[in-house]
Amino acid sequence: MGPRINERIRISPVRLINEHNEMVGVIETPEALRRAQEAGLDLVEIAATSSPPVCRIMDFGKFKYEQAKKEKANKAKSKSAELKEVRLGRSMKIDPHDVEIRLQQARRFLMDGDKVQIVQNFRGREMSHKDRGDTRMHEIIERLSDIAKVEVPPRMAGRRMTMIFAPDRAKIDQLKRRGGAPRPRVDHEAAQAEQPPKPQPALAMAPVSKVATG
Repeated sequence: MGPRINERIRISPVRLINEHNEMVGVIETPEALRRAQEAGLDLVEIAATSSPPVCRIMDFGKFKYEQAKKEKANKAKSKSAELKEVRLGRSMKIDPHDVEIRLQQARRFLMDGDKVQIVQNFRGREMSHKDRGDTRMHEIIERLSDIAKVEVPPRMAGRRMTMIFAPDRAKIDQLKRRGGAPRPRVDHEAAQAEQPPKPQPALAMAPVSKVATG
């Protein structure tokens, strides 16, 4: 149930605040209502328990819209973020294209306000090359730095290396105001290195002339 407005305000007198947010003082309710009508606005009771009640001249429709907007923003802030897990395959041998797909998935989670745990698994002899896992994790940190911050840095637990990202709300809000999702950063040199070499054209063989014997 919202505040009383206009003719629904039965108590008189009231303490009036005008449309310029200036305190007018205590006046009779019909006079306050007349002033609101002359301004083309509403008389709204904003403090019913005061003595006398406090009323304000305002655009009630706009007031309701702003209140709904604030409530929606507060609900969004109070929403508990979920922890989403993104696994980089069963070993370090994951294809670079699959890594890219998982990074895009992580971006979607972060843009939605969720935290993301990145998991890199090691198999067999890969455990002796954990520095490769560190390199991959730091590349991911760089790739996601435009929308996220590292909450838990890379660490080993058995055969798993994990780290946790939290969405950087200020950067995400700024990005959304610019109007779009971030474009993935592509390492063109690495992409070119991953492409198989182009086959070289075969050398043309000169025809062998027959030598007459005899």
